[in-house]
Amino acid sequence: MKKLATLAILALALPLTQALAVEEHFISDTAVIGGYDVVAYHTVGKPTQGSPDYTTTYQGVMWQFASAENQAMFEADPGKYAPAYGGWCAAGASKGKKVPTKADLWAIVDGQLYLNSSPKAHNKLFLAKTEEVIRKGESNWKQIFATPSGDL
Repeated sequence: MKKLATLAILALALPLTQALAVEEHFISDTAVIGGYDVVAYHTVGKPTQGSPDYTTTYQGVMWQFASAENQAMFEADPGKYAPAYGGWCAAGASKGKKVPTKADLWAIVDGQLYLNSSPKAHNKLFLAKTEEVIRKGESNWKQIFATPSGDL
């Protein structure tokens, strides 16, 4: 009986775990950050659309890549390539919010990819006060990462 109760609890918790994984990442068009290849930011230095032909699942969500090589690089070390704050806006995280991002508003700082939501957030906040935004974002993200985006 105890084993059956444990299985029932696990069955109920699984959808919640999957929902939290999705809410932790900015998903657009069914893939993290709209299917842009997060490895390409590091290797070619620009946003590059991924392909449905090269996908993997990491932290319960789908990631797309422009090539099999980029997919393999990500799979070998996803933490190296996954964007900060699950792909949500870095400037928004510094303000305690989940804000959808735009693929062309990005920066790599100390090997970490950061995305932003608007030219103002990117240029006047993130690039102007990079260390402060990252410090506040890291502190805030601990509280907001599992908050449904519609609740902020």
